[in-house]
Amino acid sequence: MAVNRMGARALRFRNAPRIAGHAAVVGKKEGKGPLRGTFDYVAEDDHFDQPTWEKAESEMQRRCIELAARKAGREVRELNMILAGDLLNQCIGSAFASSDSNVPFLGLYGACSTMAQGLLLGACLVDGGFADELACAASSHFCSAERQYRFPLAYGGQRTPTAQWTATASGAAVIAAKPERGRVAVTGGAVGQMVDLGVKDANNMGAAMAPAAYRTLSDYFRDTATEPGDYDMVLTGDLAGVGADLLIELFKQDGVDIRPVYSDCGLLLFSPDQDVHAGGSGCGCSACVLCGSILRDLEEGRLRRVLFAGTGAMMSPVSVQQGQNIAGVCHVVVLERQEG
Repeated sequence: MAVNRMGARALRFRNAPRIAGHAAVVGKKEGKGPLRGTFDYVAEDDHFDQPTWEKAESEMQRRCIELAARKAGREVRELNMILAGDLLNQCIGSAFASSDSNVPFLGLYGACSTMAQGLLLGACLVDGGFADELACAASSHFCSAERQYRFPLAYGGQRTPTAQWTATASGAAVIAAKPERGRVAVTGGAVGQMVDLGVKDANNMGAAMAPAAYRTLSDYFRDTATEPGDYDMVLTGDLAGVGADLLIELFKQDGVDIRPVYSDCGLLLFSPDQDVHAGGSGCGCSACVLCGSILRDLEEGRLRRVLFAGTGAMMSPVSVQQGQNIAGVCHVVVLERQEG
């Protein structure tokens, strides 16, 4: 196995797998936000020519994986594996997206941390020699998520100020073993642990996820003897307004100011005038921001080293209805631009 341990939790990939291709597919609302022009495909109709919202999400993710593979110079059927996840029960959005691919499939669930989880696992598989090329993908759809977690859209329920807007979006990246296949390398990361501070409000996921982001990031900085300023960007996804402010405050208590390099995907995807309350969320939010603008900025040299911290609120409709706490998790992936 080519992975080295750095400190208690951090991982370093000896062979630094490359991002050979990446793509982002989004809905109409997302395509009108601040990152318009960075996506590969913006839907004119969030149905994606499908009869249900769930099938629409599968179609969106399928197109995204296909675009990422094409940009990597491959057909989907040539990939060794697909690692993908979404918010729906039993990951049906991802499962049906890849059901006709004839490619080995691993379904993932990490809530909004799913893209980071997929990149970490995918890099481990490629770096360890278990795959030459594979795709990592994640998606979410506002309408399918609302129907599962909250209320039918026709109900017209009021949203609290702390609530986040589930992005209709998908992101996919092809990870390859050969250095010549891309300029951006996955050089390291860390698998986070569950952090439960007793938050129960399903409309305040930022508060549930911020402590997990703080735990994983602070552990990673300590284990690698680095600090926020060693990175061009520390990017969480998706804490949005409430969680991002909490994370900044938690680091401030340690005497660390992360604001000069800190951004959050939930704040980048939408503008305040789009009425998304605290900001964006969902598996597709960080996936489309990363696979749209961030990887492009790395490839073109505007960024050189990014610490991508995917955050997830680990809950289900059943756990919320039973009054259980909402635990958070955060996984870290280091992405660096390579000259060779």
